[in-house]
Amino acid sequence: MKKPVIGISGSEVTIQAGPFMGEPRTYVNAAYVDSVYQNGGIPLVIPFTKGGEEMALEQMKLVDGLILSGGHDVDPHLYGEEIDQKSGATWPDRDQFDIALLKAAEGANKPVLGICRGAQVINVAHGGSMWQDLSLRPGHTLKHMQATRPDVGTHLVKIKSGTNLEKIMGQSSLMTNSFHHQVIKEVAPDLVEAATASDGVTEALESDDGQVIAVQWHPEEMHANPAPEAAIMNRLFKNLIDRASEEK
Repeated sequence: MKKPVIGISGSEVTIQAGPFMGEPRTYVNAAYVDSVYQNGGIPLVIPFTKGGEEMALEQMKLVDGLILSGGHDVDPHLYGEEIDQKSGATWPDRDQFDIALLKAAEGANKPVLGICRGAQVINVAHGGSMWQDLSLRPGHTLKHMQATRPDVGTHLVKIKSGTNLEKIMGQSSLMTNSFHHQVIKEVAPDLVEAATASDGVTEALESDDGQVIAVQWHPEEMHANPAPEAAIMNRLFKNLIDRASEEK
């Protein structure tokens, strides 16, 4: 059987030195690519374009599943708010790019895995909202922007009973890394909260049918040894690839 192709939404970085200084470069962190390859899929980076929904439909024809990767803050205007002074850098064009890819994947019944920003994009695209900064959220909040290396888990995530995520991960809790300052405020009405941190912050979302799984942490950074949770994190990517195989 032909291996499924998994598209990974790309970002851009501006080259800071050398003969091409100032030029934008399409990229994803290598851990995304490795996570797909090592779990039996064919990784394909989908470069950021301004082609809108028409381009996204054509791009999604090339792949069997989609990973929405991490990156900038989601533009608060997408969920009806002005930009707070504590909001980070936004990139509205990439928001539209990712949302177009998401809609194209969902329309073609292709599986989606959202990671960090990708989870936030999914929530906002479905009608949810965000706290623009952890400090704006009432009550006690854990440190969600860790200072240690990314393959180390720094806080516990509790997975809700009966969710698709629980079936995928095979357990009710796990240690995860954490690299975000924005958190989900209102979960979109057609999505389900699948996991939380001990402070109540939403750590995972999913659709009822399991087509869409979204996590706030970065499993791709913990998929390889020496991370003790490596085998567990690989289940997310193996599940995505298995679902993509079923849709081929």
